Amino acid sequence: MRPFRDPRDFQLAVLGSLLLYGTFVLDFDVSKVGFALIVTIGLCTQFLGASYARIPFEARSTLISCFSIALLLRAENPFYLGFAAFLAIGSKFALRWRGKHVFNPTNGAIAALLFWFSPEVWVSPSQWGQTAILAFLMASLGVMVVTRAHRADISLMFLGAYAAIVFGRALWLQDPVTVPLHHLQNGALVLFAFFMISDPKTTPDRRVGRFVFAVAVAALGAYVQFWEYKPRGLFYALFLVSFATPLLDQAWRGARYSWDRPHAGRPLPLANEVPDGKASEGAAGARPGPVRV
Repeated sequence: MRPFRDPRDFQLAVLGSLLLYGTFVLDFDVSKVGFALIVTIGLCTQFLGASYARIPFEARSTLISCFSIALLLRAENPFYLGFAAFLAIGSKFALRWRGKHVFNPTNGAIAALLFWFSPEVWVSPSQWGQTAILAFLMASLGVMVVTRAHRADISLMFLGAYAAIVFGRALWLQDPVTVPLHHLQNGALVLFAFFMISDPKTTPDRRVGRFVFAVAVAALGAYVQFWEYKPRGLFYALFLVSFATPLLDQAWRGARYSWDRPHAGRPLPLANEVPDGKASEGAAGARPGPVRV
């Protein structure tokens, strides 16, 4: 198998590099015990879920979720981090709709822990610093990742909508331009936009659906953050808006994304994904294809 043929290989390389840079250069508070718990529990949960569902064990998506949790989530007790990994990976098997994840596993786990265990757990955007250079570097790496995964559109639409809201709010409040720039020069925001909301397995299949999805997340996240004064509003917004994905897919049906066939351009069966040349479920003698997680 050629390296980086699968978009997840590139995601792993970028997230791993960011994690190393943050730990050794920016002095992220990432404990060795917490990171070990995240990876160990995440991989064990994936193995048990794959065994129960009788599908091949796949580590790449699991490690992407684990690295994202390690980059974003902080906790007084490292066992909270392990619990987050269990929720993230377990939700891929427990919460599905017509063969598709209901919400981004990492975002769902982080939103759940922030809701249940705050202030014992938190997301620390300030750990990245507020420098435009670092934000631009992370954005550039993210653009390459989502372009390979064919979801650059939703990241750019989200950032455009969120920036418009932030600058519009500053104009309404007569704040100086440094205030909205401060909100946008945020490492956690860039990670959210390029590595979380861009997940091709949990976003609408059609571009018009992704546009509605991105604008809804930006608007709801800004409302929760600036009007309800909850600083992690984007995580809650993505979690809530994700429940509308089945409705958006029903309204605008598009090509179902597959990691194995990222360039596929025709709609896939909604219930099960089946390999090319195979009969779909319901045909005489047909058997359903494997569940993709």
